[in-house]
Amino acid sequence: MAIQRNICFTCGKGVQFGNNVSHANNKTRRTWKPNLQVARVVVDGKIEKVKVCTKCLNAGKVQRAPRGQSVA
Repeated sequence: MAIQRNICFTCGKGVQFGNNVSHANNKTRRTWKPNLQVARVVVDGKIEKVKVCTKCLNAGKVQRAPRGQSVA
């Protein structure tokens, strides 16, 4: 499975859209991107590099792969 762009592997969190609102109430479009990190994770017994948000990493929702083993 290829690394997806701006989407968390475990929870599916992605880019959100909204407005910047100035003091004069001018509105311009903007995006909020999730804090994604590339992690080596064990998936179905294989080691893969995936993008995972820091919330999932801190919560322990993914099992990081041990060091010294190659990526399949």
